[in-house]
Amino acid sequence: MKKRENLVRFMAVGVFFCAVCLLFVGRLIYLQVAGQDYYTMSQPKTYVTRRVPIQAVRGEIYDCYGKPLVTNSYTYDLQLDYASFPKTEAEKNAMLTGLLAAGVRHGEEPVAEGALPLTVEATSEGLFVSLYGDFFIGGGARYRRFAALVEGMHVDWGTEIDADPTSPLVVGGGILPYSGTDRDTADAVESRIRDIPPAERCVQALLERYGLITYTDRNDYRGQFTYSPEETVTLLLRRLDMELADFSTAAPYTLFSDISMAMVSHAEEAWHRGLRIHINASRQYEYPGYASHILGTVGKIDRDELQYYTERGYAMDAVVGKSGVEAAFESYLRGVDGVLTITEDTYGNIVSTEVTTEPVAGHNVYLTIDIGLQMAAEIALAENVQQIRDEADPEKPLSGEDASAGALVAVKVETGAVLAIASYPTYNLATLGQDIGILINDETSPMLNRALQSAYAPGSTYKVGVAVAALEEEVIDEDTIIDAQGTYTVYEDYQPSCWVVAHNGVHGKIKVVEAIQESCNYFFFEVGRLLGIDKIGEHMQQFGLGMPTGIELGEKTGIIAGPAYRDENGLDKWSPGDTLQAAIGQSDNLFTPLQICMYTSALVNQGTRYSAHLLDRVSEYDGKVIHRTASTVLSETPISDEIYEIIREGMKNVMDNGSAARIFAGYPITVGGKTGTAQVYSTKSDNAIMTAFAPWENPDIAVTCVIEQGYSGTKAGYSIKDVFDYYFGLKK
Repeated sequence: MKKRENLVRFMAVGVFFCAVCLLFVGRLIYLQVAGQDYYTMSQPKTYVTRRVPIQAVRGEIYDCYGKPLVTNSYTYDLQLDYASFPKTEAEKNAMLTGLLAAGVRHGEEPVAEGALPLTVEATSEGLFVSLYGDFFIGGGARYRRFAALVEGMHVDWGTEIDADPTSPLVVGGGILPYSGTDRDTADAVESRIRDIPPAERCVQALLERYGLITYTDRNDYRGQFTYSPEETVTLLLRRLDMELADFSTAAPYTLFSDISMAMVSHAEEAWHRGLRIHINASRQYEYPGYASHILGTVGKIDRDELQYYTERGYAMDAVVGKSGVEAAFESYLRGVDGVLTITEDTYGNIVSTEVTTEPVAGHNVYLTIDIGLQMAAEIALAENVQQIRDEADPEKPLSGEDASAGALVAVKVETGAVLAIASYPTYNLATLGQDIGILINDETSPMLNRALQSAYAPGSTYKVGVAVAALEEEVIDEDTIIDAQGTYTVYEDYQPSCWVVAHNGVHGKIKVVEAIQESCNYFFFEVGRLLGIDKIGEHMQQFGLGMPTGIELGEKTGIIAGPAYRDENGLDKWSPGDTLQAAIGQSDNLFTPLQICMYTSALVNQGTRYSAHLLDRVSEYDGKVIHRTASTVLSETPISDEIYEIIREGMKNVMDNGSAARIFAGYPITVGGKTGTAQVYSTKSDNAIMTAFAPWENPDIAVTCVIEQGYSGTKAGYSIKDVFDYYFGLKK
């Protein structure tokens, strides 16, 4: 009996086991055969890759001693990413609402919308809307997109809403008219608005487009908001702005700018799709307000620059140098963007990210500028202008009370390296964005680099070169005596006088060294006549006047006075009297402060003229030097030792016993130089010019200063003395 019972149990277990096996086998057959059509028809998982640029770091700018002038600071923008942005209107609105709420939580203000065609106000009854006339001025890209949007939505001009017995949810307030007074503009605005349906119709259509309104049935003309009225206004304007900003794969939409890391972390954790964090490397100015005219600005590529830069591999939204060093050395400073490849599945989930091209940082640029000297020069120049105004004689009009601007340049004599470029008034690059409106409208033109872009009559600083030309051409020698009797009477129709006549004096019999020291006009009238304008111009060009200096920044080349300039520009014919004026640095002569400084350097280099340069060296981001700028000789017109000693003696005497003695007599460093006073307008004080070099025994640095309406060339020496004080370590 026991054996029979066990057999029954074993058979029952066996039957159960066989049944389970048959079930699994049957299911397997079904899956492999009968279920084949299901898997054949199922959508296979596909993958899509897209590439996002990785912004390269722009190179930084340093002075000659390695002190940072312009560095990079990093900020984070939260952008909406078109490729992975939600597809349904409800999801889009939910994400925007969540992001805006997160911004409130972290104290972040969203980026303000751009120009919009509508004003929308939430009320207890619904929305009160109006068309905004000023939006339609000019008919720009945003207007064209809005017009196309309205046309594409087929906005109804009819009367369904008007026929609804209940009050509408969107009430029109008409049109806010164009705020200007120009009649032609007003007519254009009115014409464009006439093509647009009423504001309430546009908003009703936009609410439907963005899923911000629902209706209970087909007869419900009023509808109801899916969000509160206030939230509806926020979402409506933001969604409209996104469309007018052309939100697309190529143009991400920036919702928040310069956000905190807390906000970055929150956003990346809460939303895995639909947004990206864009890292901005903005320029940080380590000495705000100094060297602004030198360093320059960066900005987005303009429309007229687009072809130039895209042909060179730049992205359309790249940041490039716009002016100053930033533009001049763009090829060094620019980095090469990398590429981040993002792989997504069918449902938009990010499967992987890979840096397929590493970004390459831009090179660091080291300038010849000494920032300490640069700051000393800018401070000295500003104080010099103010001192001239303070010293003006209230009883004597046009004695410097109108001084308001100037420039100063310091150059290494033996190499042409530019140590400082100061222009006054100046501005602050760190606050340029907020100051630009004031700066543009300022009559003193603070953004103008007067050292390179303004040309001035050189006045008596020109006489030194004329003296060299006359000595080289053997028109005079060291012992030639000219009897300077005040008024030059060689020509009957033009008889100019020396400056000393105004003080009831004459220079009498005078030689070239004393003529340089005393700046005797009569002496140089005669020398100019004997030398002739062609020889004057030839020699002055050899010393660099009226010629490019070689500086890497944009500069004016100036004007050498002479018949050629007059003929080329259709001006009055050259006359003998013009030669007299040209010989003392007047007539048509106009040069930049940098040119005058390089001319001075050429004279004290015995005729060797170096190229002015700002670039000292270039290094990779890790510090490895890849380029050093060598001194370049532009021309050599040797000045004999004998003539060199003559002009050097004359220039030393100017500073010790002549017009600049009031400032430099007894100075611990022996200085050579020349002052100049140049007439400009009868209603303004004369310009003040001084150019100087030191030490006199072995010239190392040359400095030129021009003060507009400075009254007397001597007065331009205050700032030069301050620069020498700093350079030679004389300031306490």
